[in-house]
Amino acid sequence: MTLDASTDGQGWRFLRFGLIVTGKTEEQCLPSLFRSISATGKCSFEVIRRIGQRSPITAPKRKLQMTGSGKTIPDRDAEDIGFPARKFLSSETNFVILVDDLEANRAGEIQQIFDRYRRALDRMLQSDQIRRRASVHFFVNMLEAYYFADAQSVNAALGTELKDFEGDVETIRNPKSELRKLYQGFNEIEHGCLILNMLRAPHVLSRPDACASLRTMFAWICKAIGEPEGETCQLLEGRYSNVTKGQLRAFAQ
Repeated sequence: MTLDASTDGQGWRFLRFGLIVTGKTEEQCLPSLFRSISATGKCSFEVIRRIGQRSPITAPKRKLQMTGSGKTIPDRDAEDIGFPARKFLSSETNFVILVDDLEANRAGEIQQIFDRYRRALDRMLQSDQIRRRASVHFFVNMLEAYYFADAQSVNAALGTELKDFEGDVETIRNPKSELRKLYQGFNEIEHGCLILNMLRAPHVLSRPDACASLRTMFAWICKAIGEPEGETCQLLEGRYSNVTKGQLRAFAQ
């Protein structure tokens, strides 16, 4: 038994994935990243909200204020994350993905950041069945890292002569800075959208020892739509994120 909502007793249904993002480039053109999956004809992707990045709540005064007021999540998490997710998930054919850039200076807090996002969803969604249709993922160290795994697309967009990064692109500390060194005047939205419109997700995911965080997000999507036959969904054997992979259990037998 899975959460595959593509079929029911009445036949085939089309799925919609709503994206809650933290970046401007993601707001403008992130659905392009999932072209290889939407090409199956089973689903579509759309940005439903851009929010500010969240950090762990560590200040004792802030914790005390929340405890004293009986709150389990901040009001702005409910407003920015919980309510938009609840509204979008009111249709049983809809799924929500919250995706944040995990810059290197925040990497040590990944579990706490994940927990905050996850808590906002779990607190505001009304049943386990609905909660399972929402997930939290990270671009490591930011979306731009994955451009370096597909030099062909970067070169086509910018006229550069880049080669695919030899290691795991999720270890590049500041990929945005590296792009600016590579291409003077690099604009993360204008040029980022050009690259994303050509970026080949199957190629980016083709190395099983790299891109664990991105692979986990794609695996969650593929399982949500019933693991269709397709190039992307056949490339999901490999490393997964230790923090976000637990969400795949929602699709377990």
